[in-house]
This record gives sequence, C-alpha cells and structure tokens, in this order.
Amino acid sequence: MGALRLTLLHLALLATAAAGARPSEVAVGALFTYDSTIGRAARLAIELAVDDVNADRTVLAGTQLKLITQDTNCSGFLGTIEALQLVEKNVVAVIGPQSSGIGHVISHVVNELHVPLLSFAATDPTLSASEYPYFIRTTISDYFQMNAVASIVDYYQWKEVTAIFVDDDYGRGGVSALGDALAAKRARISYKAAIPPNSNTDVINDVLFRANMMESRVMVVHVNPDTGMRIFSIANKLQMMASGYVWIVTDWLAAVLDSSVSSDLKYMSHIQGLIVLRQHTPESDSKNKFISKWNSVARNRSITSGLNSYGYYAYDSVWAVARGIDQFLNSGQQINFSADPRLHDSNGSMLQLSTLNIFDDGEQMLQQLLLTNFTGLTGPVQFNSDRNLVRPAYDILNVGGSGSQLIGYWSNYSGLSVTAPEILYHKPPNTSSIAQKLHNVVWPGDSTSTPRGWVFPNNGQPLRVGVPIKASFKELVAGGRGPDNVTGYCIDVFNAAIKLLPYPVPCQFMTIGDGRKNPNYDDIIKMVAANSLDAAVGDFAIVRNRTRIAEFTQPYIESGLVIVAPVKQATSSAWAFLKPFTLEMWCVTGALFIFVGIVVWILEHRTNEEFRGSPRRQVITIFWFSFSTMFFSHKHCKRTWAVRVDHMVVCRADHQFKLYC
Repeated sequence: MGALRLTLLHLALLATAAAGARPSEVAVGALFTYDSTIGRAARLAIELAVDDVNADRTVLAGTQLKLITQDTNCSGFLGTIEALQLVEKNVVAVIGPQSSGIGHVISHVVNELHVPLLSFAATDPTLSASEYPYFIRTTISDYFQMNAVASIVDYYQWKEVTAIFVDDDYGRGGVSALGDALAAKRARISYKAAIPPNSNTDVINDVLFRANMMESRVMVVHVNPDTGMRIFSIANKLQMMASGYVWIVTDWLAAVLDSSVSSDLKYMSHIQGLIVLRQHTPESDSKNKFISKWNSVARNRSITSGLNSYGYYAYDSVWAVARGIDQFLNSGQQINFSADPRLHDSNGSMLQLSTLNIFDDGEQMLQQLLLTNFTGLTGPVQFNSDRNLVRPAYDILNVGGSGSQLIGYWSNYSGLSVTAPEILYHKPPNTSSIAQKLHNVVWPGDSTSTPRGWVFPNNGQPLRVGVPIKASFKELVAGGRGPDNVTGYCIDVFNAAIKLLPYPVPCQFMTIGDGRKNPNYDDIIKMVAANSLDAAVGDFAIVRNRTRIAEFTQPYIESGLVIVAPVKQATSSAWAFLKPFTLEMWCVTGALFIFVGIVVWILEHRTNEEFRGSPRRQVITIFWFSFSTMFFSHKHCKRTWAVRVDHMVVCRADHQFKLYC
C-alpha cells in the first residue's frame, strides 16, 4: 500500500512538472523605424537589454528571450504591414511602435489578438487604456509634457502662445493637451500653425509666415525629430529667431541634440536661446554603466548616432516584458496560441489573415505587465490606474553656444524647481507659485531680459484716437498740418501712458475741428460711444451726461471752477479774540452766564457757606462764579444719601463730605 502511494505521488509530481514546464524560448517583437533619431538609439538599447536579460539568472531562469524586430520605415501603411507580419510569428508582447500614428492602428490589431503592446516612444495622450486596453505606454505621455509647457508659460506670465505642430495624431493630440493645460493656467493658444506631414520647405515657410503675422511671440513647437530642424532654419530666414521671440520646444529636439555630435550639428546657430524639454532620468550607477556599454558597442559597430532618453525607455521596456513573462510563467500559465475564427481569407486573397493567432492567456500576461514594479534606468517603472508611469518629470534646457544648459526641472509632484525631482519626492509636495523657480535664461537674440511675448499683430488695425483742434488753450491740445503733428500737454500724457504698456500699441490720431472755432465735445464723446473712434484725447470735462456713454481716465489737471472774492486788508489787535462773535452774541452769552450764576446761588446759599455773607459778597460771588465758568470747570455738588439700618439713622452728605445726622 505504501509503495502504491509513493507511485501515485511521483506520477502527480511528474504531471505537475509537465503542466508547468517553462519553454526554452519566448518570442518578443520590436517595432520601430531603424533609420531615425529615436530608432537608432532604441535598436541598440533593445538588443543590449535582451542580452542582459538572457545573461541574468534571476529573471526567466532557463528561458531565453528571442527578439524579432520589424522596420516601420517612417510610414503608416508600411508600419501596419510590418506589424501584421510581426504578430503572425506568435510573439507574446510587442515593444513599440515609436510612432503614435502607427500606435493607433496597431492597437486595434493587438486588441483582437490579445497581445500586449508596450510603446517606449508613442506619447500621444489619446492613446488611452479605455479605447486600447492592450496598449501600455512605457514612456511619459505628452499630457504631462504639455502641463510642463503650461507651467513655463505661467511662470513668465505669458497669456497667449502660438502652437506649431505636425498635423497628425501625434501633433494634434499634443496640442489638444496643451490647450487644456494652458486653460488651467488662464492662458490660451491664440493661433495653431499646422504643418502637414512630409512638407517641403515652401509649405513650412508659408506656415511660419502666417504664424509670424499673429500677435503672440511665444512659439511652442511640437513636431517630429527627423524633420523638425528645418523649422528653425526657415524661421531664422524669416527673422523669427531675433530678440523678442520665445521658442519652447518639446522633447523631440532634446533627442536630436543628444543623438548628434556637436561637430555634426549644422543648425546650432539657428536654435540659440530656445527652451527645450527632455524626459528626466535620474543619475545612477546602472545608468552610467549602460551609457558606457552603449558607447562601446556603438563604436565597434560604427554607429555615429548618440544615445537619447528614448533609448533608456526602450531598455526598460524590455526588462518590463521579461519580468512580466517571468511572473506569468511562475504562476503556472502556459503560452498557447489559437486561431481566430473571425479571421479568414477570402477566395483569391493573398493576405493570409488566417495565420494571425490569438494569444490565449494574453489577458493574464497584460495584468502581470501592469503589476510591474522595479527601478530601471529611467527611475521607478510602475504604472498607476491610468497606466501612466508614476513619476513623470522633465529636464528644462536652455540652448546656447555649442550645447545646452540645465535651468531647472518640472515634475508632476512639485512643478517647476531647480532641485532634482528625486530629492523633492522625499519632501511634502509644494506647487505654490512662490516655490516655482528656474535659473536665468538667455533668450533668442542673446537677450537676458524676459520677452514680453506679445506684439501688435501686423494685420491689426491701429487705435483711432480723436483729438479736438480748437483756437483756445493750445497748450493742452494743438494741431499742425496733418494728424501726425498734434501736440500739447494732453498728447504728451497719452503717449507716456502708451509707453508704459507691456506691449507696443500703434495709434492713429484723427483731428476733429478746423482750429478756428471749438468743436462740440459732446459730439466727440458720442463718436467714441458709436465706435467711430476707439478713444479721444483732449481737455474733456467729466460731466454727468458724458459718463453715461463713455469711460474717462482719472483727471490729471485741476478743475477750472473757482470762487472769486475781494481781498480786504486785516489789522491785528489785542481784541482779536472778540471777532468770532458779534456784539449781540457776546451780550447773550454774558446774560446766560449771569443767569446760571443766579440759579446756582438760589440752590446753594442756604446750605453752602461760600454763597452766604453780606449782600455785596453774595453779588460778587454770583458774578465771579459766572465769569469763572468761561475759563475752568467747577466741582460737582454731589449729594448722596445713606441709610444706616442697624441704628435706623438717616444721614446726608453734601459736597464737602460733612455728615449731618
């Protein structure tokens, strides 16, 4: 019986081992454009990551990653075909694509086949998990990047920007997020300059020329890294890189700068003074080792392009897939594919749709990938409920000379700062306006003063300012030959006020009157109310009926209403104190004082010794009391009554506090 139990137990263990047997090889796909700024960095980074995963015994022990790559050739159509060819090879996950446009198309394919798609470069915010459940973004969404741009705009107190973007899913999605972010800061996009994909120089020139006609001088550029540098060359020819302009460029330019050797960058003189964003990757030993290894392999392979931040995210994406597969296999899941009954080839069709199989446990693989939590080259690789990386942050660079200077950081945790985000994560979040800081910037035109960011548009109408021309008071307003020769104190005050504005405002003076007789000022005010004039400058009196139809400035000249009175020579004397009152008033006042003295004498002479004596003394006391009340106050004659209950004696106290019982 014991031997039978051991045999059954051995068979059960063998069955369990057979059911949970790990495959010796797992296929993973990679989809990107080989010959591109992002693709050249990502291709080598992905290959190095696969080698590191296969050499690591703690991850996928006994299982090797097999990398299958496809080139999208910077084409939406070819990229879709290459993606279909990739998923038919039964890959358990796809790393890529780098294009947001291809990401929209491929997401529909992987949704059908249940294959997780991890993109290290598709930053379009509209690639959402609600619409594409099998799409995972392993880089920072442009939603956060546009919030960083809006924070910079708000920091310098600009209110309007011009958005220059490529007219595809990537550009439109980014600009839409920018509009929302600016609205939260009480700013807006005043003009959208859309550049069609693959545009030639003439088309870009026309788009920039129209943008330059607008009032905003804050340009936000959100285009592709492989074609975006032409924008600055054309802008330089249009004199849009001069003093007064502001250029804020998204992370595509940082990828170009990092991938290009300084001696090979031909357009460096065209991008002086730009503000550039770059995905923030904290400094670490693993990052430094990877950079050294990447540079060494690149030299051996004669790769002239440099490493950019997208290469770090591509490297971490491979490790995220490896850890997800490892957890998937450790849970006892099997990698199986089955035919999709909804995909079949029509008669005569060469598409071979029947070769596309469904990953049976793709949902479980997706959940394992979403639970990824490790520290990679880019920092913490962990996803929140919206499937975004938990700590999005950007470096803010200022291009100058032959390189760029770091002027600050932006993070979703604490906004703008000059302190690295990984240090601020250990402190309470502080997004107040006082805490927002950046280092000094050298702007286009080698200027150190912050540009105003706004000018009067070239296609705008100047202010129509009415000026009364009259024969009197020419010191205030006077006219010469033509509206450009108006002078006077009022004109000087108006011009001084215009110069105090934070932006230039052209004005056109329109003279009213022939200079021989005064024009009707009420008619001029009515012209302003009727929009025939934008303003009026002159010696206008602020009266009630005019304030009902127009707004007036604060008066800067004293009122002309005065009272004219004759001046008499006054002589001073010792009796000057009598002048405030007339003789009659003094007599009435004296009589009142004597009356008061008599009343007091009547009340006090029987009880107060001071009011007793001879008639002469009593009369003198009355007059003295009345006269003295004019110069000092007297004591009160207080009378109080007290009752002593124990002896039943009633006592009275007069003003001298003598008791009489």
